Amino acid sequence: MLYSIGYATKDLSAFLQQLEQHNITAVADVRSVPYSKAFFDFHQPALASSLKACGIHYVYLGEELGPRSKNPEHYDSSGQVQFERLQQSALFQQGIRRLTTGLDKGLQIALLCAEKDPAVCHRSLLISEYLLDRQQLEVQHICHGGELESQSVLRQRLVTENRIVPDMLTPACECEKMAWRAHSKRFAYRRP
Repeated sequence: MLYSIGYATKDLSAFLQQLEQHNITAVADVRSVPYSKAFFDFHQPALASSLKACGIHYVYLGEELGPRSKNPEHYDSSGQVQFERLQQSALFQQGIRRLTTGLDKGLQIALLCAEKDPAVCHRSLLISEYLLDRQQLEVQHICHGGELESQSVLRQRLVTENRIVPDMLTPACECEKMAWRAHSKRFAYRRP
C-alpha cells in the first residue's frame, strides 16, 4: 500500500506516531527542497536520522517527483509548472518506477511533503493522481489527525470544492478531470 503524509504544524513525535499507526516502513521524501523554514525536525538530515532510529527507511525522491522541475519545457508562459508535462518526463517516470519497485519489495511507503492538506499538495495533484489514473494504484493520504483519505475520495472533494456539477453533457469522470485541472492551476508551483 502507498500512503502520503504532510508534516506542516505537526511535531515530530505526532508525525512518527502516525507513521507507526499505519505501519509505514519507508518514507519517500518528494519535496523539491528537503528543508523547512519553520520545522527544523523535518530538515533532510534530521528527518532521515529520526526515521532511522524508528527503523523506517528514508529515500529522497525530490529530484524525480518534486513539483519544481528544472526543465523549462515543463512550465507555461506564466512560469507555472504543468503537471501533465512533468508526468511525461523520463525523470518522473524513473521516480514512479522506484516507488513501484519499493512496493513490490513489500515496503509500506509514505510520500512526504510539507502541506497539511493533500488536496493542495503535489503529492496528490501530481503523483497520486498519476498513479490512480495510469496505474490504478490508490494512494491513501494520512490526514493531519491521522485518519485516511483515499485519492478517489479526494477527487470527489475537489469536484465539490470547485463547485463542478455533472450534467447531461459532462459525465462525472470529466468533472473529476476539470476539478483536478482547476486545483492544479491554483496550487501548482509557480516560479518567483
